[in-house]
Formats: sequence, structure tokens, C-alpha cells
Amino acid sequence: MRNGIVLFTSDRGIRPSVLARAAEERGFDTFYVPEHTHIPVRRDAPHPTGGQDLPDDRYMRTLDPWVSLATAAAVTERIGLATAVALPVESDPITLAKTLATLDHLSGGRVTVGAGFGWNTDELADHGVPAAKRRTVLKEYLEAMRALWAEDEASYDGEFVSFGPSWAYPKPPRGRIPVIIGAGGGPKTMKWIARHADGWMTTPIESDIAAKAGLLREEWAEAGRDGEPDVRILVAKKPAPEDVAAWSAAGASELIWGVPDADEATVIEYLDRTAARLGLPRT
Repeated sequence: MRNGIVLFTSDRGIRPSVLARAAEERGFDTFYVPEHTHIPVRRDAPHPTGGQDLPDDRYMRTLDPWVSLATAAAVTERIGLATAVALPVESDPITLAKTLATLDHLSGGRVTVGAGFGWNTDELADHGVPAAKRRTVLKEYLEAMRALWAEDEASYDGEFVSFGPSWAYPKPPRGRIPVIIGAGGGPKTMKWIARHADGWMTTPIESDIAAKAGLLREEWAEAGRDGEPDVRILVAKKPAPEDVAAWSAAGASELIWGVPDADEATVIEYLDRTAARLGLPRT
């Protein structure tokens, strides 16, 4: 299994570029950042952990993910650049397709989009996304962006996205940008992933991961997809041996380890301890 690092970015902690370079030097495979455009003060949507209050104030202080990853791309050569998770439906799809294709082009094809449906429905509402239709909106966004990435003259006609024949460059170096959905692994989500995405990223409170990954593979085969879905584990606590066994049984491709949102010295020290515990070779 590969090993990734996720930084819940803020305007007061270590800079993403500094951590991405340090993570690459210490043998990590992927660097992740999150996305929230804003947090409405009045919020009816509960946090995924079930509480009405946010766990901390970083949610309202997150940096823009694509600018953050661009700064990381400029100082690294190998490490993957990803989100855990981004909210594509909170951007214009034509503009976002250009941003992602440009980042992928300039980084040499290192971008993966970890996308969410959006738990904060109040945040989505400010972007004109109806909560009951958020999966449909994301489906259309992904289809439209993929058309822009792959076709010389792309067009799309949906309920939420519509544009006529258009030219849009650059194209992603690999011809596509992988999309991994970060969401609770229920049957509805697994069916959606099998039809519209490239894999699944677990939530911090996920349980029965091997069984859920098995369901995803069943849906994958039912949808007539080739290969295997990409399963990535967001590690939320110090793992026990049975956790590692479950992740292996799930066929996980990557483990994603969090680091604190803190000053540079604190984060680098934490990164060193994590890399040593994982036995990663320093480059």
C-alpha cells in the first residue's frame, strides 16, 4: 500500500508547499488538502460526526485547494497532488476543468481529485446547489469536465450544466484525471461510484471497510467496469493490527495519514515520526 499525507490547511499553519516538499523527501506518495469555500454562520446541516458544532475552526480557515496544490507542484517532482476532499459543485465546471487540467499539465500528470458530495448543505445552498440534487449535480460536473478534457470539440447538455461545442486546452497528460469519492460507504454511494468515479476514499468514522469495498467491487462488475476500483483509507486513529488486516482485505491502494495544523517545526517533527514508523525510505 502507498502512503499519503493530508494537511487540513489553514491560514496560520505550515505552508502546503513546505510540507509537500518534506513529504516527498521522506518517501510519501501523495499530498492531500481539503476544501471549504466558506462556512455559513447559521448552519442546519450536522457535521458528519453527528454534532451540531464543528470540531474546530479550521473549517472556516481552509486555503484554496488548487492554489495550495499549485504551490506544492512548483517545489516537488514526484509526489501525487490530491484533495481530501474537494467540492467540485461549488465551482463553475468549465472554469474548474481548466484549473484542474492546467495543474495536471504543469505538474506532469500528478493530480487526483478526491471529491465529496458535500455534507454542509448550507454551504452548497449558497452556491445554488439543491441538497436533494447534489449527487446529480456532481455527476453532471464530472461528465462535463471529462468531455472538456478528452474531446477536441466538447459539449454538454444536462439539467445543471450546459454548453455548446467548445475548444478547451490543455488536456490532462494521461487523458483523464482520476476522481475518488470521499463519502460514507453505503449501498447508494457504492453504486454511484461504480458508475461515475474511479474509487472510494473512506471517511474518518468508517467501519466494516472490507465489506464495503467488497460491495463496491460487486457494483463495479455490475456496471461493466474494467480493472479494480481505487480504495484509499483515511486513517483517523493509531491503527491496531486488525485494522491493517482489514485494510489489506479491502484491497486498499493507499493509506492517508493526517498531520497537525501547526507551525513548521512541529509538523516536520510529526512527519519524521510517521515516516519512521512506516519505514519509508528517505529520498
